[in-house]
Amino acid sequence: MHAHYLQHVPFEGLGSIELWLEKAGYTTSCTRLFESAVFPPVDSIDLLIVMGGPMSVNDEDQFSWLAPEKQFVREMIRSGRPVLGICLGAQLIASAMGARVFKNKEKEIGWFPVEGIASDNDSAFRFPFSTRVFHWHGETFDLPAGAIHLARSRGCENQAFQIGQTVLGLQFHLETTPAFMVEIINHCRDEIIPSRYVQTVSDMLSAQPDQFRKINELMDKVLSFFS
Repeated sequence: MHAHYLQHVPFEGLGSIELWLEKAGYTTSCTRLFESAVFPPVDSIDLLIVMGGPMSVNDEDQFSWLAPEKQFVREMIRSGRPVLGICLGAQLIASAMGARVFKNKEKEIGWFPVEGIASDNDSAFRFPFSTRVFHWHGETFDLPAGAIHLARSRGCENQAFQIGQTVLGLQFHLETTPAFMVEIINHCRDEIIPSRYVQTVSDMLSAQPDQFRKINELMDKVLSFFS
């Protein structure tokens, strides 16, 4: 099996996903959009993971690779192959499928809970009733047509969605490790203006090992959903 991931900035890599892929027996490859927008053949990929980044999906004039990336994501979804989008990645899936991506009423940066939404669809992924996860976003999205709403938070209604049996979009970062968190803080510190849903750096860094373990285990369950 082969997993390919789309990376938008050097400091937002796979995090805990890397270990899961290794244990599950995947080979991996990467398109680093900040270097080159060259995408592999769709039929060479068994799992596509679209990572986060500080840019907006609406910045096509500034980032020439955004439109081709959306087309590639759309082709992957239409092929029926598994696609997981994280933060910007979820917004790219939404945009690729015709949904609106726009500024959220609140920025969410730091550790805040998300609430799983019960679904009558037995095939829907089920998030826990409440889980404290790591956020870093200022935009949100409308749900794509036909998507199942999976999670919300007080600061952002659309936190996660599912399309069919092969597509999941998560606004939050379950892949966060201590090293990942330090990297994003160091590179995006100017966004940290403490408010109702923006923690201070010291509060973020006070996260205990158990917090990372819990969200990484939940990410493992998300990835296993595609197995």
